[in-house]
Amino acid sequence: MDQQTLSLLVVGATFALYIGIAIWARAGSTSEFYVAGRGVNPIANGMATAADWMSAASFISMAGLIAFLGFTGGAYLMGWTGGYVLMALLLAPYLRKFGKFTVPEFIGDRFYSKVARVVAVISLLAMSITYVIGQMRGVGIAFSNILEVPLAIGLVSGMAVVFIYAVLGGMKGITYTQIAQYVIMIFAYTVPAVFISLTLTGQVFPQIGLGSTLQGQDTYLLEALDQTMVDLGFTMYSATEGGMSMLNMFLLTMALMIGTAGLPHVIIRFFTVPRVRDARKSAGWALVFIGILYTTAPAVGAMAIWNLVNTVHPGEIGTEEGHLAYEDKPAWMERWEQTGLLAFEDKNEDGRIQYYNEDNEEFAAMAEEEYGWEGSEIVTLDRDIMVLANPEIAGLPGWVIALVAAGGIAAALSTAAGLLLAISSAISHDLLKGVFMPRISEKNELMAGRIAMAGAILFAGYLGLNPPGFAAEVVALAFGLAAASLFPTLMMGIFMKKMNKEGAIAGMLVGLVTTLLYIFTYKGWFFFSGTAMLPDTEEYWLFGVNPTGFGAIGAVFNFVAAYIVMKLTKEPPQHIQELVESVRVPRTDNPS
Repeated sequence: MDQQTLSLLVVGATFALYIGIAIWARAGSTSEFYVAGRGVNPIANGMATAADWMSAASFISMAGLIAFLGFTGGAYLMGWTGGYVLMALLLAPYLRKFGKFTVPEFIGDRFYSKVARVVAVISLLAMSITYVIGQMRGVGIAFSNILEVPLAIGLVSGMAVVFIYAVLGGMKGITYTQIAQYVIMIFAYTVPAVFISLTLTGQVFPQIGLGSTLQGQDTYLLEALDQTMVDLGFTMYSATEGGMSMLNMFLLTMALMIGTAGLPHVIIRFFTVPRVRDARKSAGWALVFIGILYTTAPAVGAMAIWNLVNTVHPGEIGTEEGHLAYEDKPAWMERWEQTGLLAFEDKNEDGRIQYYNEDNEEFAAMAEEEYGWEGSEIVTLDRDIMVLANPEIAGLPGWVIALVAAGGIAAALSTAAGLLLAISSAISHDLLKGVFMPRISEKNELMAGRIAMAGAILFAGYLGLNPPGFAAEVVALAFGLAAASLFPTLMMGIFMKKMNKEGAIAGMLVGLVTTLLYIFTYKGWFFFSGTAMLPDTEEYWLFGVNPTGFGAIGAVFNFVAAYIVMKLTKEPPQHIQELVESVRVPRTDNPS
């Protein structure tokens, strides 16, 4: 059986499972559609939360970023992991006690203002749609690899699958689908990592293999990787200098941390358990399930770039035999070339592939003079393909390759479904039911939610073809928007009983608008290509701040604006202050 047929069979079987679960758990009421009837077991909810949170950025893109950025790629790892801890400790149990369906509903009631609720909806939509763009790109990449078709066709195929099961099942169906997706995802991520670690280092656990010596040698893997990268004109893989500046690394880590804590589609997962203490339990279980993948990612990234470089340069660098001949390209390279995400050009027409850092002027000049190289001949290498291609690069069996493809799709679909549910809830429950059409029937509210989901899929799919960056970079922008708008407001809503509606509204608007303007300046208005006002390079960034980390500064603007306006306006009503005090006592459960 050829690889494509095997991958199609494995992925097709997982789709049948997802759609079957969605039909079995079809939502029949608004409570089941928004919060799964508040009857989900904490362990099951922890597993579903892990799948909801570990998106295509985590599964497909993060290890690719670490592979190419080395040490500085660790900012994504630290930010996302630390942010989940913040969410579990500071927000989840208190918001569950409040007993509402959505994050904007909490903000609207806590700040006794429909205007605050509408601003929260706008913030949620800006963040969630940006996030979905990254997921749809991940879906498109995975599908284009399996079907061996261009990215556009793969993306449309993925949009159709997301539409079927997310629109049908609501939160109830999505919860049980995400549990199945987590099992597939974690199995697909760790099994290849174990195989590759055994092959390279003889260690079963990739986390240990990363710090071990190469099989049959006295040289450590990272030490050998550092030397190889230097030999090709790159910075040492484990170097703390030469990549992202410390300022941008700090800002990006902070933006990812507080952005994670403010993600509405993950927060609403804690509304699905019966009691407040169950919210804490499910947060703990989710952290365990997430930790399995996140502690494996650094090893996957390092081993992926090691295998790639040694495939292209199988011998001594600079010698004829040291470089892969074009006619000997492995099958995985040819498959990825068909997607347009990997491309070669024989610049010096020697029939062999040279891959090196052509931006290093000193090394490039030396390579041209001594080796006859005329530029790096891998002209397109999308970082997002590294995890999916890793088993093929390492020569693992076909069933492992098929399993990774199924896992990548599961990661993208699980988060996309959660985000689409958050979008539909914000439009149907917060805007229509909560503000503009309070007498809307339950049936029409459900219909409006499903139509909103369909619209979001079409919009995100269109932008997924021309995203403003790699999947993880797009997701980082979304986290920045959440950090600048929702996280400070949720924190002040729980821990500052004197914070009033005027302060909350001003803070959200200032944080959201400043962050959006900064991002659009460099990434294009509403992410449409060709509309950026300045090049997205360090020399044009304001004070050298990368747009992916600006959310941390937007959060500061939010806090400062809210505090100043609060001091200039009257205190919230007494019953609101008493409500805030009661929410901060998590031992008593809200019966709702």
